[in-house]
Amino acid sequence: MKRGKKYTEAAKQFDKSKQYDAAEAISVLKKVAKAKFDESVDVHLRMGLDGRHADQQIRGAVVLPNGTGKTVKVLVFAKGPKLDEALAAGADYAGGQELIPKIQNEGWLDFDVVVATPDMMGVVGRLGRVLGPKGLMPNPKSGTVTMDVTKAIADIKAGKVEYRLDKQNIIHTQIGKVSFTEDQLKENLDALMSAILKAKPASAKGQYIKSISVTPTMGPGIRVSTAKYV
Repeated sequence: MKRGKKYTEAAKQFDKSKQYDAAEAISVLKKVAKAKFDESVDVHLRMGLDGRHADQQIRGAVVLPNGTGKTVKVLVFAKGPKLDEALAAGADYAGGQELIPKIQNEGWLDFDVVVATPDMMGVVGRLGRVLGPKGLMPNPKSGTVTMDVTKAIADIKAGKVEYRLDKQNIIHTQIGKVSFTEDQLKENLDALMSAILKAKPASAKGQYIKSISVTPTMGPGIRVSTAKYV
């Protein structure tokens, strides 16, 4: 893959073969991030799991102590009092059956996270082909299928991120923006890693976390030592 000049220059500023401790890696990342916009800080974890086995799948969510730096739009599927509760709690959009054709036929996707009460999952399930591929389907493991819509909305707005094992046995997620302080990014990374360590399946064999890298949106990945997280 051909890389741009800024990317190539950034990659020369650190040792790509070295595994840095988390604080050092974040310090390097902030130095090499050169885009003209406030880049996201992404984390990529190569896991020692086999996602083909159900008992080695991991999926969950964690509220980052310093948020994500992004404004998140929340859509809630609910009815009756729960619909009113969702709007009162700060949902950007809330509704039920009437939203199906808007999403299915009109392609309306002006939201980042979908929350649903359990009694609405029959309705939401009809949107599986639209929401599923975009990672927007509500799921109990990520706390987005719940009767406590107030807490779900509060957590999402406060900076909740989801993590899940993909087909390559890698977890991709974000821990904030380049404009965050090094301490804020380190605290967010520690919170994410703590959640992933707690989610370790009982059936996991060998090295649980094989590699960790942090990267700005437009820049190279900096390897983080796994020693602290073994």
